Amino acid sequence: MVHHATTGRLKTRNLVQCLSVLTAVLLGSSAIPVDAKMLKVEKDELKLGFIKLTDMAPLAIAKEKGFFEDEGLYVTLEPQANWKVLLDRVIDGELDGAHMLAGQPLAATIGYGTKAHIVTPFSMDLNGNGITVSNPVWEAMKTNIPTGPDGKPQHPIKADALKPVVDAFKAEGKSFKMGMVFPVSTHNYELRYWLASGGINPGYYSTNDTSGQIKADALLSVTPPPQMPATLEAGTIDGYCVGEPWNQAAVFKGIGVPVISSSEIWKNKPEKVFGLTDEFVKKYPNTTLALTKALIRAAEWLDENNNANRMEAVKILSKPEYVGADAAVIANSMTGTFEYEKGDKRPVPDFNVFFRYNATYPFYSDAVWYLSQMRRWGQIADQKPDAWYDETAKSVYRPDIYMKAAELLIEDGEAKKEDFPFGTDGYKAPTAEFIDGITYDGKKPNAYIDSLKIGLKAGQKLDGTTVVGN
Repeated sequence: MVHHATTGRLKTRNLVQCLSVLTAVLLGSSAIPVDAKMLKVEKDELKLGFIKLTDMAPLAIAKEKGFFEDEGLYVTLEPQANWKVLLDRVIDGELDGAHMLAGQPLAATIGYGTKAHIVTPFSMDLNGNGITVSNPVWEAMKTNIPTGPDGKPQHPIKADALKPVVDAFKAEGKSFKMGMVFPVSTHNYELRYWLASGGINPGYYSTNDTSGQIKADALLSVTPPPQMPATLEAGTIDGYCVGEPWNQAAVFKGIGVPVISSSEIWKNKPEKVFGLTDEFVKKYPNTTLALTKALIRAAEWLDENNNANRMEAVKILSKPEYVGADAAVIANSMTGTFEYEKGDKRPVPDFNVFFRYNATYPFYSDAVWYLSQMRRWGQIADQKPDAWYDETAKSVYRPDIYMKAAELLIEDGEAKKEDFPFGTDGYKAPTAEFIDGITYDGKKPNAYIDSLKIGLKAGQKLDGTTVVGN
């Protein structure tokens, strides 16, 4: 049902559009207003969900800068308690779409956890996370980290520096515990990747044991992002992987030290996506296109002119209805710097990337990487052929919708053709820009999985707590 207030707005806007077009025709002008091309959206009032993290920024900016309204959409943004609640509410139709972990649409579609066909036409950002450890763990790690000419620790810091600390915990009969935000989160997979690259086994999942702690040297468990600093301070966990502003919050509180950013684990790593049910996309194709157009414009605004708009974005995000954290904490990463130890602030210009490097395009190779990590750690119990990874990626990631939205924005004069990857097959070129230098080729997922030192290999699976197979 369209509310009376909305009906009034639509009538007014349509009247203005008609008068503008008529005036242009009468004056013989070819400059018919851009709004005349507005899509006829099937549903104009939408409720979208998000978690209070800085990478929800495209949603906040699309609303605050009027990009949603430009597309005829009246959007309510609603923060959610946690990622599970958010996903369930999208599936149930209580939310029309949401800021999601990249692994959520994939896991739901293959039936890991909640089963539902979720798709994404838009990747929300690159990078954006960090790994933080407690002060005592940091002091123990520092003895294993070389220093530069300035006397400060050399970066990036590999998990090799943490391994003796984890080994010391085990020798004392203590568990080394780390927090991450969700079992299919980007944070879980990048934390696992970093740990494993340093010889620390982060544990396996099985069909009977979904703790992810089988054979683990470090025990990973879920902690909601805003609770990470308090949980670390209480000593419940020894470290965590989370998005901003919750790494910088630990520095400001003096309770922990971020040791590495996600861009140092995998350069320009895909982070969040915008998720919708496949049913919504089929029922409301123009609404989906309009949403994608608005989000592309918001992402472009966030990165344009070398991040010139970032301080304005920080002020918007610091509002209680969005992230609600102190602006100074949000500004650290959003303006291209990152503070490790107190006083050790370093330039990290690409800590948050929203548009450049084709950040918003939903590449199939990004989806395949997350699926490869699900298989590596046992969330996908059995080996799958390479073709399965390709088919699954293409059922969830929808670059066709994205490119149609891009074409419309180019027609509208709101975007430039050179800013979009026309002609791509949806797969990025193979890359070795990982902390361990191992090459990832999205078209050869099984060979990639087999090349990783720790993790399930071809033909292997969990039988209880035992890895069996080749």
